[in-house]
Amino acid sequence: MAARLLVVEDHDPLRRLLERALGRAGHVVVSAADCAAARSALEGAVSAPFDLVLTDLRLPDGSGLEVLQEARAAFPAMPVVVITAFGSVSTAVEAMKLGAVDFLEKPVALDELYRRIDTLLAGRGESDGYDPPGGAPRIVGSHPRLRAALRLLERVAPTESTVLLTGESGTGKELFARALHALSPRSAGPFVAINCAAIPETLLENELFGHERGAFTGAVRRQPGRFELAAGGTLLLDEIGELPLAMQGKVLRVLEERTFERVGGGATLRADVRLVAATNRKLREMVDRGELRADLYFRLEVFPVELPPLRERASDLPALTRHLLHLSAERHRLPEPELAPDALAVLAAQAWPGNVRELANLLERLVILHPGERVGERGVADLLGGKSETEVERLRRVLRETDGDRHLAAGRLGWSLRTLQRRIRELDLGGFPQYRD
Repeated sequence: MAARLLVVEDHDPLRRLLERALGRAGHVVVSAADCAAARSALEGAVSAPFDLVLTDLRLPDGSGLEVLQEARAAFPAMPVVVITAFGSVSTAVEAMKLGAVDFLEKPVALDELYRRIDTLLAGRGESDGYDPPGGAPRIVGSHPRLRAALRLLERVAPTESTVLLTGESGTGKELFARALHALSPRSAGPFVAINCAAIPETLLENELFGHERGAFTGAVRRQPGRFELAAGGTLLLDEIGELPLAMQGKVLRVLEERTFERVGGGATLRADVRLVAATNRKLREMVDRGELRADLYFRLEVFPVELPPLRERASDLPALTRHLLHLSAERHRLPEPELAPDALAVLAAQAWPGNVRELANLLERLVILHPGERVGERGVADLLGGKSETEVERLRRVLRETDGDRHLAAGRLGWSLRTLQRRIRELDLGGFPQYRD
């Protein structure tokens, strides 16, 4: 599939090799040797945008991360692939957190480069969702930040690495954990989840490790814990930040030695599990406050994957709304309502502090109260309890939160920079606030 590509690489032989190889593949290639040249190319691409950017991370006048951020700000839907030196995968992971969709390690294998680019370009017309194998739940959305998280998931899934899923409450961390399991060699085994915040501290050890008969009053038979139940599969420790200090050392031992004992038992058992942890808390800050063991933190954060909040991928909201309405109507055996465009606009204007979970709850109420009906702006506003945020209010709030940075504001809103500039003119917000270029 022919496309217009920007290649940013300071090493002359590699840059010329990429130009020739991608040109032979039928692409139009514009190249840049540093951040300044890349910036100039992006600024000149308004009338003829690039379909993809390929950038080295180490550049003579800055970092490829700067190219990434400027490319994403100017063209939020454009995929960016980073090239990194062997052994610098942690930096590439950081790039993917910032919106890169994939990374390649040097030396670059041309066959792999062609395959990756073809896959990404084919995705320009891709569906609005990701369907993991094995019937795992669908993950809906095509925003670059969500896609970047999915790319990381695909890269780590075939390994045995511990994965840490981070993000606000309601962003879909369990969905990602199930997708990771479905993509892994352990997919034929069980997927077991436990919410560390939902189990009383006195019962948590028993839930995790099980107990022997007679271990305590009422223990009339041996009972396996979650580590045993997940043998051969994946164990999700949800809300790992709520794990009591007394239990942190026991979980650390399982991570380090892959062994544990049941409560009241002396036999050492093997923990044959792939561990995935999830949290909505800042674990690094918890370590600094003494609430989380540093050794456990470093064992958990082997491969972090950050999930974006719904307010930062607002472009996914229409597809996500359709998906959630369909699921809710099917579950309750009711005809599916239809949302008018003005109703979708009201939903898109909300901040959604509870993220996808909050949106799903509201849409479930809508299905029950308006089965099979066409629902407009007023119907949605009523469900929101009069707390709906108009577009102009939302735009004011985002401009204020981003200190007037138009590039950052466009990314938050899920818009292109040109869309944001147009809406600022149409809503007469040119002086609110005094935003910068």
